[in-house]
Amino acid sequence: MSDRVPMTPKGHAMLEEELKHLKSKERPKIVREIEEARAHGDLSENAEYHAAKERQGHVEGRIASLDDKLARAQIIDGKGQSTERVSFGATVVLSDGDSGDEVTYRIVGEDEADVGQGMISITSPIARALMGKEADASVQVKVPKGTRELEILEIRFDPV
Repeated sequence: MSDRVPMTPKGHAMLEEELKHLKSKERPKIVREIEEARAHGDLSENAEYHAAKERQGHVEGRIASLDDKLARAQIIDGKGQSTERVSFGATVVLSDGDSGDEVTYRIVGEDEADVGQGMISITSPIARALMGKEADASVQVKVPKGTRELEILEIRFDPV
């Protein structure tokens, strides 16, 4: 439980906003749904009641997860970081050795990752292979489709 959870300031704010929404909007809404379903009588065959209780379990689980992550958050701001080596928060421009295509990824926390937006998790195979490497370095990465060779063309820290 003492493991720190790296995240950007934007990712931290996103999780705080989700937690606030769950506690102030979703939780009271589910309580009202459960009360309404209870008013319908026999709970053993009340599908609305069981569905609301199940949703309550999911929401409470997510709240607990967010509370835990925020308590262990290690907020890392890329401002002023060296662009000599790849580190958390860096935007990395890569050349795919097989296809020659250029791809750009920003290394972020797990909850912020969105490959479609070019944001990959610090725990992804590509990010792990890139960490600590310098520009012009080549890395081999095992991905589900096999092994890819990537060359680091540029390391930068973009404003968020």
